[in-house]
Amino acid sequence: MIVVADMRQPLVLNDRYELEPLPIGRGGMGEVWVGRDVKLEREIAVKLIRFPDGVHDDELVRRFVRESRITARLEHPGVPPVYDVGTHDGRPFMVMQRIRGISVADLVAEHGPLPIGWAAAIAAQTCSVLAAAHRESLVHRDLKPGNLMLCPDGTVRVLDFGLAVALASADSQITRTGQSLGTPAYMAPELVMAGMTGPQTDLYAVGCTLYEMLAGQAPFRGATAYAVMRKQVDERPLALRTLHAGVPAELETLVLELMAKAPEDRPADAESVFGRLLPFARNLGMLPGVLTPPSASNAVRMYAEVVRRVLEVPPTAVPPSPPDTLSEFSDSDLARAREAASSLVRRSRYSQAADVLSAIASPATRCSALPPRRFSACGSSSRISGSTGVTTGRRRRRTESLPPTSPRRRATSPTSLGGAGCRRPRAGPSSAKPRRLWRSSRRCSTTSGTCTVPTTTECSSCASRSPCWI
Repeated sequence: MIVVADMRQPLVLNDRYELEPLPIGRGGMGEVWVGRDVKLEREIAVKLIRFPDGVHDDELVRRFVRESRITARLEHPGVPPVYDVGTHDGRPFMVMQRIRGISVADLVAEHGPLPIGWAAAIAAQTCSVLAAAHRESLVHRDLKPGNLMLCPDGTVRVLDFGLAVALASADSQITRTGQSLGTPAYMAPELVMAGMTGPQTDLYAVGCTLYEMLAGQAPFRGATAYAVMRKQVDERPLALRTLHAGVPAELETLVLELMAKAPEDRPADAESVFGRLLPFARNLGMLPGVLTPPSASNAVRMYAEVVRRVLEVPPTAVPPSPPDTLSEFSDSDLARAREAASSLVRRSRYSQAADVLSAIASPATRCSALPPRRFSACGSSSRISGSTGVTTGRRRRRTESLPPTSPRRRATSPTSLGGAGCRRPRAGPSSAKPRRLWRSSRRCSTTSGTCTVPTTTECSSCASRSPCWI
């Protein structure tokens, strides 16, 4: 006996969308079919309204049209785009992108508790979609594992905005008489008790879904929908780490905050939840039978790798220090410093004179690595030693000697003022070894006069054990 397969004529909508013989799923107000757009030669999914009693229902039509408009408003990679809408035999339909993958509900049923990284990654992608929806003042109201599709490239799509509500909209109260406002296992207490909805309502559903992905079971179960809803209002879920010991304490805390009974006790928005989930979304290894193997080329992952680097902030580099230049040490600076120091010495203000000379000595020492240069200061010929940065030169004015106990003698360093002071030429900066200064009021006696600036080293030319003045 030969069995002939059922070769019924396929259903064609608007002479364009050719559907397969049987639907792949049914929801509260429609059926989902897969088919093909014969004009554009691409696969599609079609949601066709279904009247439960076979009688046309204007209220159901209005809700279906509202769903198509809400879905079309959302522009996000995690929401299947709407291609077209129309009517067939009085039944509205919506043409959408066909999504290939596995629902999170089926994934948990097959694999049990998911790896922590994947549970966090799926929840984080869901929060990304919710952030876009909430910015458009849209609340999903029926978020659950069955409405989350994990695709082979690792992306998550949020499906079925049929119960979505537009906040502050005239259509926000469109609800079919006697129909539940969501799925009891994922309904927030305020939705159960008063039918109130808001962004925190969706976040509660995210918490229930994340709990199920980590524990392998829904947080509240019961024999009837009413029993489950009572638990949503009155009971707290079992501690997550008693069911899955590997769950980090911070992640368990986040789940409990998402499932808080009062909306104001939950996180502020989906974006903040996304930020807290992101650190746990790592080590996303293979899920057998679900993901495309890494050896296969995947255009979405390639695209995402580039997008990830957009506005990437490079490590902060320490700006290089500007090189020292001779512009900080000039002839005029030297002349003014020497004149000021001499004036202070004449008034016995020795410590202030030392400060003036120290200030000019600091930039002078930075010239130590440079070859000797000639400067003209105060009408005299002066020389800066390349190794010590010391200025020597001729001055016509004779100054008074410092007292033997003057602090100026102790303050001036041989490094800054060099120990090269007499008018008699020196063989070089290292020709005479500096010796300790004798406390004496005698001046350095040279053939041509006396020095004018005190230093702590004795004169290298006359070897006098007296203060040297340059």
